[in-house]
Amino acid sequence: MFWAAVIVLIGAALAAALLARSFSTPIRALTRGTHALATGRYNTRLDPSRGDELGQLAKDFNSLASALHQTQQARQRWVADISHELRTPITVLQAELESLEDGLRPLDGVALQSLSAEVKRLRLLVDDLHQLAQSDSGALTFERTAVDVTALLKETVDRFRKRSSAFELSLELRMQAVLPPVLGDVDRLRQLIDNLMENSLRHTNPGGTVRVSAAVADDHVRITVEDSVPGVPDEALPQLFDRLFRVDPSRNRETGASGLGLAICESIVKHMAAQFGRRILNWVG
Repeated sequence: MFWAAVIVLIGAALAAALLARSFSTPIRALTRGTHALATGRYNTRLDPSRGDELGQLAKDFNSLASALHQTQQARQRWVADISHELRTPITVLQAELESLEDGLRPLDGVALQSLSAEVKRLRLLVDDLHQLAQSDSGALTFERTAVDVTALLKETVDRFRKRSSAFELSLELRMQAVLPPVLGDVDRLRQLIDNLMENSLRHTNPGGTVRVSAAVADDHVRITVEDSVPGVPDEALPQLFDRLFRVDPSRNRETGASGLGLAICESIVKHMAAQFGRRILNWVG
């Protein structure tokens, strides 16, 4: 009996050791993995082949690592894109100024106009970046007021009349006879509509039409900004609100667009939806 008990105890100890090892090995791997993530090695992956809770934990770890890796890559692309966007007008300014200093170009109205255009482009990009930085940090502020949609749209369309003529476009405003006030921040709504209008002006062929309309739909007011050809290709719709994405890069740069206008629209919408409880922007190409 004694030896039998000893054998049982030894067997139990071995089984316990093997069981402990089967758990301790993946736990140690998880510990090493979390340390790797903490030091920025987002390509770290664990073996998810186990069919128990530790296997599920490994799968969750891999999903987290993949998400962090994608975020890191997106951030790196964002920094590279911003560097490129800032470098372009600065390079042009430097070349223009060097030409003036070397006497290769006279300091006349044409030269000043060219310099002014690049400064405006640079300022636009910096202003848009500041807007997005505020959004990312949660620093955007909103005031809850009753907004007169009729007055807001009339004022906006009137401001864009001259610009639409410069683009050789007709600008139309169609509104329901009576529109109720809506709850929102009038300045942010104006900024949102301005960006949508600006985008339409820049992406509509000469001779086309930009139409702004508003009507009551169920329990809300629907504001629509439409433009004629060429419109947005279906394949571009998923990226339309991505920062610095341009459907036609050459066209955007020719008109001075920063490529951030629709991203700003999206950030305003998300914050207003969070504060006012409703998503207010949908895009149809």
